[in-house]
Amino acid sequence: MPAESALRDRDSAHYELIETLRWECGAGFLRGERHVARMRASADALEFAWTDGAAEAALANAVATAESEMLRVRLTLDGSGAAQCTTAPFQPLPADRVWNAKIAQARLASNDPLLRHKTSRRAAYDAARAEYPTGEADEVLLLNERGEMCEGTITSLFLDMGDGGALLTPALDCGLLAGVLRGWLIETGKAREEILTTAELTRAKSIFLGNSLRGLIPARLA
Repeated sequence: MPAESALRDRDSAHYELIETLRWECGAGFLRGERHVARMRASADALEFAWTDGAAEAALANAVATAESEMLRVRLTLDGSGAAQCTTAPFQPLPADRVWNAKIAQARLASNDPLLRHKTSRRAAYDAARAEYPTGEADEVLLLNERGEMCEGTITSLFLDMGDGGALLTPALDCGLLAGVLRGWLIETGKAREEILTTAELTRAKSIFLGNSLRGLIPARLA
């Protein structure tokens, strides 16, 4: 979608910025500052109203009376700058769980500006999910119009090529979300950007899918 169309629709009730965070009793929000910073950057880029402290206040209120040890917290921001949160108990995946990944036929457009931001506009990701029956794939990976790997519908992609180097993750210019976990791994030297294709995907020693909520998840190409 052209950037000007995204800006025109920013006040729609069906168009919001989203952050999904993990909260742990005693530890607080994992990478919470990074999530808020990403939401603010998206608000600036897409001309959503922003009030300093509003997102932090919504997050604090959401967990003020938490009864679970871990929570999945969904923070949203609408075009007027209103921040809201919903919560649900969260259970991490078992340590030995391996996700089955499939590749979508649908393609992402590398020049779509909204792909860099986490919003409620998820038609492309929903369409990719719908290509496979429920239970056949834990995650579906998307490529762009040039055949370059981009991301999963809810995760960033990471490849261990078995050379002892950093994990490889698709470059933002390919058309994908600047994931919070992805950014942290790059900044700490644990991952680096590279243009990747299905050739690297099939040649990788190990495949990982990840987001800030669940961390890195081992995966296999089903």
